[in-house]
Amino acid sequence: MLAPEDNELLVRIGPKTPMGNLLRRFWVPALLLSEVAEPDSPPVRVELLGERLVAFRDTEGRIGLVDAYCAHRRANLFWGRNEGCGLRCVYHGWKFDVNGKCVDIPNVSKGDLIKHGVRITSYPTQERGGVLWAFMGPGEPPPFPATEVFDLPPSHRHIQKIMLDGNWFQFMEGDIDSSHVPFLHSRLDGQAPVPSTFIPQYQFDDLMPKLAAKTTKYGMMLTARRGAGPEEYSWRVTQWLMPFTSLIAAVKDSAFTTNIRIPLTDEKTMHLRIFARIDQPLTANDRAVLDGGVLFPEMNPGTFETRANIGNDYLIDRAAQRTTSYTGIKSVPVQDYAMAQDQGGTWIADRSRENLIESDLAIVAVRRRILRAVKALAAGEEPPEARNAAAYRVRSIDFVAPKDMDVVTAIERALPEYGSIPLVD
Repeated sequence: MLAPEDNELLVRIGPKTPMGNLLRRFWVPALLLSEVAEPDSPPVRVELLGERLVAFRDTEGRIGLVDAYCAHRRANLFWGRNEGCGLRCVYHGWKFDVNGKCVDIPNVSKGDLIKHGVRITSYPTQERGGVLWAFMGPGEPPPFPATEVFDLPPSHRHIQKIMLDGNWFQFMEGDIDSSHVPFLHSRLDGQAPVPSTFIPQYQFDDLMPKLAAKTTKYGMMLTARRGAGPEEYSWRVTQWLMPFTSLIAAVKDSAFTTNIRIPLTDEKTMHLRIFARIDQPLTANDRAVLDGGVLFPEMNPGTFETRANIGNDYLIDRAAQRTTSYTGIKSVPVQDYAMAQDQGGTWIADRSRENLIESDLAIVAVRRRILRAVKALAAGEEPPEARNAAAYRVRSIDFVAPKDMDVVTAIERALPEYGSIPLVD
């Protein structure tokens, strides 16, 4: 159970809200680079942290992320002309560059004088890993986090963008909840729910994992321990990166999934689902997984909407639910959406009505961690994670180790190239 006032802190992300202020201290994904691929291509609508913006790539290839509305009469710049290193409002011809500076006012004789005092909001951006990132906070942007998946070449990764109704935090909570895996994502017919290289079968055999959460300099390390024979435990280690990224546990040397849950408004979320390999391009088997519709859902053509969605009851198959699939819903992400979108009949869950138990340890730990950061910032203490880019160089892993070995030692042996885990005392 969470106090209503703390629940409000978690879910409200608009300008000048406590959570909105925290999120603006970090680099935030805005859109896929493929959406602004060519110079002078049409501008793109962007809604991010409760603000309406437009993105455009100018004649010289620079990307601007600016206020969606012209400084003159507030006409929408989405209708504008992207031309000559600027975005020109089609209402009266005022033109703005990628930094939000007005560079032309052609409808009055003194336009060349007036323009120097006119600008619209613009945000610093970076192009990393197929994504345009924005810094929407005060002061100089922080260094970009050293998370490996954000710097991979296109051959090593696949990115799926999904737009969803619902609050960002409840979608993110599904990523850090290892307890749901052997239920929500299981099958009844003996077939593997997903290829065992991504989620081993023993994750489905033990329904009562022992959970732990360790505070780190980047967020939280979340572990789920299950039995894997008389002498060994399986460990599922998910890394939660402050404030909205989860590196999902995966077997070493396999492709792995990263989920980023970006709040657009209080009731809309952008989900970036990244499937990647660190040390080599995606394989033919990886590509087959992408095309299989299980780990990555089928999309409605020309949109960022899944074919199975809340509007069509996620295409739930009740006959399959009785005989083959625990849920009757085909894809793993859509199974998660079905559980997260409608928690109590509204887009925003009322956490004061929950009845939490031992299996919710990770959920409680992450809530407390981010609420501490929100409240500390409100008291004038900047989040240290935002400036500690090096701490974000972490990996998730799913592995087996002897029962007498502690998890930190076991992880460091499983990933010797990774180095020490940056825990916080």
